Amino acid sequence: MKFYYGRTVNYSKNVKVIGLAFLLACHAASAADAGNEWRIDTTEEWKSAAATSESLEFNDGMATPTADTAVYRSVVKSFKKKQTFDKITLTQSAVWQNWEPVKSVGPGNLEDAPVFLANGPGDYWLFGLYRPFKPSRGGQAAAPFKAEAATLKGFDVPLLTTPFPHQYDAPGGLKPSRGGYHAWQSTDMVNWVHHGPVTEKVSRWVTTAEQVGGKTYIYYDYPNDQDPHLFIDDDLTDGVPGKNMGLAFKDPSDGSDCTFIRDLKGNFHVIYEDWTPINARKHSWDSPLAGHAVSRDGQKNFKILPPAVDQRTKPTGKKATYEHPHWMQHPDWKSNTAEYEVHEPEQDAFGDWAAISIGGQYYLFCDYHPAGEKIRIGWFTSGKLGEPFTFCGEIGNGHPDPDIGFAEGKFYLINQTRSDYVSPGPWVESVEVRAGVDTTGDGKLNTWTKWQECKETYDYVKGFSKQVKRIPAELDLSGLPAALGFGFEIRLRDTTRNPSKPILDRVRVSMQ
Repeated sequence: MKFYYGRTVNYSKNVKVIGLAFLLACHAASAADAGNEWRIDTTEEWKSAAATSESLEFNDGMATPTADTAVYRSVVKSFKKKQTFDKITLTQSAVWQNWEPVKSVGPGNLEDAPVFLANGPGDYWLFGLYRPFKPSRGGQAAAPFKAEAATLKGFDVPLLTTPFPHQYDAPGGLKPSRGGYHAWQSTDMVNWVHHGPVTEKVSRWVTTAEQVGGKTYIYYDYPNDQDPHLFIDDDLTDGVPGKNMGLAFKDPSDGSDCTFIRDLKGNFHVIYEDWTPINARKHSWDSPLAGHAVSRDGQKNFKILPPAVDQRTKPTGKKATYEHPHWMQHPDWKSNTAEYEVHEPEQDAFGDWAAISIGGQYYLFCDYHPAGEKIRIGWFTSGKLGEPFTFCGEIGNGHPDPDIGFAEGKFYLINQTRSDYVSPGPWVESVEVRAGVDTTGDGKLNTWTKWQECKETYDYVKGFSKQVKRIPAELDLSGLPAALGFGFEIRLRDTTRNPSKPILDRVRVSMQ
């Protein structure tokens, strides 16, 4: 799949009003029978299949609007024999810039880098450090908070109110902290129930989580920014950490801050920071290079694959060192010094990875620290896990440590800054389509469908936390009669307030 990519662009808002009712200027396209499909995919195919277009440009295999409203009218594709038609399927660019900032959606006392895990409808989890409530009033001590019994739809355990809005304590949440991450659960992404510790002090640096068969795999760096280790917990509600499995992946580079994602075959893929080409200390502990490894069970026997992201500049052949403040906390660690190869010019850096897949299109969200600029959120995409990821865009300000998940029909990009981000998905509204057929062979379309808005929708994949089903944007053509010619019209209208726009990647007309 091709896609439009690059840094976030502020598109102009020159609105061109186009009447909703118009006639298609039909241009008969003399063509041989095309089997069971007519596909418009490349730049040349978009141009040659256009009878007329308004406010559209064709490049990089895409049809990109140049105004808030645009129109594409196809030629009439003719056939030697009558064809019956099944559906039109539309695909948009994978760039995914359709994000809106919202107030932080997580618990008010969750600290440090949040880890988000969506385990299916109404079963959402956030993991982070627990910040106790400290009552104060104008700098003076105030009366301590008095918890009261409470009930909450979807929870059948006794709950207590807390001083934090929309947050409750379950029995596990009353158990003492172990110095590591805690778990909060929600059924609606608004109210959160605190279930208590899920890791210990040794696992202070939690990076990512996955769920397999009812067991939660919680990965942490030990020491910080080194070597993913693993807790496996079969009950996140009991306030007791699961089994510490120890070292999972012996990262051959300095730097980790990884993400784990299972592919649809169940293999565990880890994407991790590789600090070998950069002084990470001066770049928010991030790197232009992201390593990639895979394991069958996520616990051992990782095979290292080609890098997922490689944005390195030119190596100089010179070596240099820097120190990490936490590595000597590990009892077996002998040095806190990292060596790297100097590159020029100064490099962009990425890290604190988070992964999700939508219908087989993979996305990596991350810290993004451009050379000479301040840090924010960035993201990459690839049509296959084994292929390089390409940069898509950026949002926000501040050091994010983001995570990404699908909940309540939306995508939540949760991070440790003041704003989180919500998106309906990569599909950008609105796209309206109608199709017509030539039943007489005179090159004119005489029977039409009604105009219909088409859009992708998304759903959970049972048994997977980070794999999301994509339901394509389609127009049903089965009501059209068999015909010797076919054509269609598309109306695009940008309804968003963000830099996204409805950029078309592909049109596929399938025939029976």
